[in-house]
Amino acid sequence: MKNLYSSLNLCSFSHIYVENGVTENENTKRILSKFKSSNVIKINHYKDVFCRHNQDFLVQKKSPKLILARNYGNLIYEGARVCDDFGNEHFYYTSSIMNCLYNCEYCYLQGVYSSANVVLFVNLEDVFKKVESILKKHSVYLCISYDTDLMAFENITGFIRKWIQFVGKHSNLKIEIRTKSSNFKSIEDIVPQDNVILAWTLSPEEICRKYEIGAPGFKYRLNSIKNAVDRGWKVRVCFDPLLYVHNWEKYYKNCVEDTFRIIQEENIQDVSIGVFRIGKDYLKNMEKINPQSLLLAYPFKTADGTCSYSEQHHKLLVNFVYDLVCKYVKKSKVFVQ
Repeated sequence: MKNLYSSLNLCSFSHIYVENGVTENENTKRILSKFKSSNVIKINHYKDVFCRHNQDFLVQKKSPKLILARNYGNLIYEGARVCDDFGNEHFYYTSSIMNCLYNCEYCYLQGVYSSANVVLFVNLEDVFKKVESILKKHSVYLCISYDTDLMAFENITGFIRKWIQFVGKHSNLKIEIRTKSSNFKSIEDIVPQDNVILAWTLSPEEICRKYEIGAPGFKYRLNSIKNAVDRGWKVRVCFDPLLYVHNWEKYYKNCVEDTFRIIQEENIQDVSIGVFRIGKDYLKNMEKINPQSLLLAYPFKTADGTCSYSEQHHKLLVNFVYDLVCKYVKKSKVFVQ
């Protein structure tokens, strides 16, 4: 699968579950209009489907179902410790979608959820109201695409477009949209906003192909970055997570060099570098459902509940990529997690 459209063809949502309370929601109606041949099933609550016992994440991932629901829980969370706040004092994140179209072998979502079905919370306007209540107290740096890939879903939801419109009304709000998608064209007609950062995760082609199943390859993501910067968007380049695999030096050297052969420093906001890291309990669940994974078979070290590579391998990965990046980008623009 090379791009969004091939992903959606294989993930066509043959069945869509809709909570009774959101059937008249405008977002619900628009999303359902995209899937006229899908079987629509009414349910009382998304957890009746999403949280059933004895589900198989990897089997469901081959043909996930879509669940449209209302989020009655926390709409805004304080930024996770394992994520970089990029120097912003008031760092938050929000998630309108649970699970992702892609199937990255290292993705923590398979350790968080027992289901691979996709839950899409349609009450986005409630999130906007919550953000506005926080903005009355102080400025906000908000990541809106950590627990999914919003840009991959943009042709279905139009949520990024709504977020950009919302940001345009609030000068003390800044949002980051993290993605591996090549679907920038879904928003390329929008005038760039100074307080919107489009953050692309870049991985070597060999890692995309082997460990990031369903996600666009390196060149497709790089082309989207080029299109975004050419149109004046603020772009963050993320070499994160770095993976300790065979021939990693060769892979990341080619990846970094190819990136900055196409993208010039003056056209990017900054660069983020970080190694693979995950909560201890999430990793345990991932190992249980995917015992054949060599990537997860590494003898990870645990510190403060977070698992990652040994100090030696951590330094090797970070220092190697950091030194490469600093050949093209000022150190002041490089953030290391």
